[in-house]
Amino acid sequence: MKKYGIFYGSTTGTTADVASRLGKILGVAEDDIINVAETTPSKLGDYEILLLGSSTWGSGELQDDWYDFIDGAQALDLKGKKIALFGCGDETMSDTFCGALGVLRDRLKDTGAEFIGEYPADCYTFDDSEALTGGEGRMMVGLALDEVNHPDLTDSRLKDWAGKLA
Repeated sequence: MKKYGIFYGSTTGTTADVASRLGKILGVAEDDIINVAETTPSKLGDYEILLLGSSTWGSGELQDDWYDFIDGAQALDLKGKKIALFGCGDETMSDTFCGALGVLRDRLKDTGAEFIGEYPADCYTFDDSEALTGGEGRMMVGLALDEVNHPDLTDSRLKDWAGKLA
């Protein structure tokens, strides 16, 4: 069985809650659900599949706790690891919806890790996002969630996405 590590940054508790819910679905131990504010990037090396979660702030920025962590993570060799991204946003922020996912992808693309877990954004209404893949259809680089406007979709999307990662 592959070893999952869930790493998240959370200001209001929403992304922390989503990380916990995702962990329960995947059977990830609580010790393997990690707040990036309380660990070092080297901890990424302990896992085969890295699930990285951030809320989106301001003009599409990462949650604050990610900045120091991601600076250190960029220097790591993550070859052989898989990264799946998830995040919380508000679709009414129409030009930056879940943009933090795109920031994480862009900052970690040179680490040698393989990105997995693209997910459709078809149930949301927004104009643009750094998290769009640019490929066919409206696909995001990871799982985009809107706990503000569509909390009713979160559980089913988490279960569906988790099933694709296994």
